[in-house]
Amino acid sequence: MKFAVDKIIDGITVLENIKTGEIINVDIGVLPLGIKEKDVLAYDGDTYKLDINEKLDRIKLLKEKMNKLRK
Repeated sequence: MKFAVDKIIDGITVLENIKTGEIINVDIGVLPLGIKEKDVLAYDGDTYKLDINEKLDRIKLLKEKMNKLRK
């Protein structure tokens, strides 16, 4: 599963499942060090890992959508 980091508040990280839109709250202590809002995490059922390629793909997709809207 892949999650987008929506926000971080008082040690709790709000994650959104990219596929389903489900929102979950996770203690920041179980996540990779240095995560920030808008990062993408891959979850293998045991640990969360930063997924930089997915983040870059999502940024590219959003930029393309914005460019289409401007035309």
